[in-house]
Amino acid sequence: MVVAGSHVVNAIQVDLTSPASIKSASSEIAYDMMSFYTGNHTGDIPGNLPAPYYWWEAGAMFGAMIDYWYYTGDSSYNDVTTQAMLWQTGPNADYMTPNQTKTEGNDDQGFWGIAAMSAAEVNFPNPPSDKPQWLALAQAVFNTQAPRWDDTTCGGGLRWQIFPFNNGYNYKNAISNGCFFNLGARLAKYTGNDTYAYWADKTWTWMESIGLLDDNYYVYDGSDDTINCTQLNHIQWTYNAGAMLLGAANMYNYTNGSDIWRTRVNGLMKGLDVFFDNNIMMEVACENNGKCDVDQQSFKAYLARWMAATTKMAPFTYDAVMAKLVPSAQAAAISCSGGTNGRLCGLNWRIGKFDGRSGVGQQMAALETIQSNLIAQVSGPLTNSTGGTSQGDPSAGTSGSNSVGAAADTGTVTTGDKVGAGFLTTVVLMILVGTIWWMIV
Repeated sequence: MVVAGSHVVNAIQVDLTSPASIKSASSEIAYDMMSFYTGNHTGDIPGNLPAPYYWWEAGAMFGAMIDYWYYTGDSSYNDVTTQAMLWQTGPNADYMTPNQTKTEGNDDQGFWGIAAMSAAEVNFPNPPSDKPQWLALAQAVFNTQAPRWDDTTCGGGLRWQIFPFNNGYNYKNAISNGCFFNLGARLAKYTGNDTYAYWADKTWTWMESIGLLDDNYYVYDGSDDTINCTQLNHIQWTYNAGAMLLGAANMYNYTNGSDIWRTRVNGLMKGLDVFFDNNIMMEVACENNGKCDVDQQSFKAYLARWMAATTKMAPFTYDAVMAKLVPSAQAAAISCSGGTNGRLCGLNWRIGKFDGRSGVGQQMAALETIQSNLIAQVSGPLTNSTGGTSQGDPSAGTSGSNSVGAAADTGTVTTGDKVGAGFLTTVVLMILVGTIWWMIV
């Protein structure tokens, strides 16, 4: 501890060769992240973060807390996490909750579904038997989204928004489709049901067909269906690449190591280089100019989360992943030296100090990156045949009225969703039309 001016500095210290040190650092960062959460306060709504945070980021944050328990074994936050995850399920147990539904996008719903999927995979303590179960919740999200697949424009794909009265309804974007792909691939692996794998493969093929995935395995943001997706928004975000990477790794594993999915995993790993400077992770589209908005400040968390998980589904990636996660974690810890307590984390990890801005996103990004260095110490994701205890329901989510659009040919599958992982809504579309982006490389 040192004194810098009038502030007591107690920066996060971590030895990445010591699991105990990683757990200690993760505990401090998790505590500070959860200090932003007010949903467990009297009069507040469980599962919601206060302004300026959107609903989707709360789901992402509780996904990080499920990871925290998985990596550290610390159950201190399990009750509040379970309360939040169940409170927001909605009357049809599909994360179409009434306090969000009219502004909910496919990506928003997707992040809550992915958090439930993680809970099933790691045997996070199951809810009471009279409550929705983790696997069934993940299936419900998938089943509400599959019928929203829209073949009327762009040859397919999910729209960003669920309802036509929301800005962004005409936008078909990577994160909505990437979450659907990610969830489908993981459900295929967990349940052994080929229907999910079919939809995952279909999503990948569609994204390739319109160029959201290119020959370099770069993942671009999206396109406007009013021009039939003939022009792309070529901005790149960490979480788009991460969502595709873990989905591809699950498909590699599900197909018993097929050459095509191995090639795709390797391609996506190579494509990640755009997000690393000397192997330190950066949000290339906005970090250098300091313009990452509240949503974008959290995106690195998901890339770190999904890179680490990829090593379990595609073990041949381990060395390449850790070559990036170790330096990133070291740099992230150094950034955790700001705020009134002297240990809040910043976003720009390449400057060797706190960058002056803190929040849920910065804490989550540092937490996921640092705790992911424990990936070799924990068991791989479970399935229903390898010890997974979460109860599923293949028809979950199919009885509600939250579906939009014609039903897809899903066999046992069906739909539902909110307003998206909050980029720039109308600004995104205006800029897309001009095809001029402010990406700073």
